[in-house]
Amino acid sequence: MNSDKFLNYNSSLLDYAKENRKQPTKAEWIFWNVILKKKQFLWYKFRRQKVIWPYILDFYCSKLYLWIELDGWYHDEVQDYDEDRESRLYDKYWIKIVRFTNDEIEKNMEWVVLYLEDIIKDREKELWL
Repeated sequence: MNSDKFLNYNSSLLDYAKENRKQPTKAEWIFWNVILKKKQFLWYKFRRQKVIWPYILDFYCSKLYLWIELDGWYHDEVQDYDEDRESRLYDKYWIKIVRFTNDEIEKNMEWVVLYLEDIIKDREKELWL
């Protein structure tokens, strides 16, 4: 799959995504600054609060078509929405999602890193990278 493929987005969400980047949750701040910032993680570039189609993704790597979502308590209340969003993005753009809870980020970072390494290696094989 061509990682340069243009992904549609709703430009009205850009300001909201920018505000989200300025006010990350504790888990988002840790995840970004400890793992992803400046291509620190297996040399892949991730973006924070990436707008794709009518959605904002917490972290997104365009080369891997990989979306990382950090779930707080509020995701229990929007589970149907999350499942619909996940399936729509996979069906339309072949974007794979990986979910971590805020608790996992804050209390079990070593496991998160090892699991994410495995996910990325698997994704590289799927995409023939």
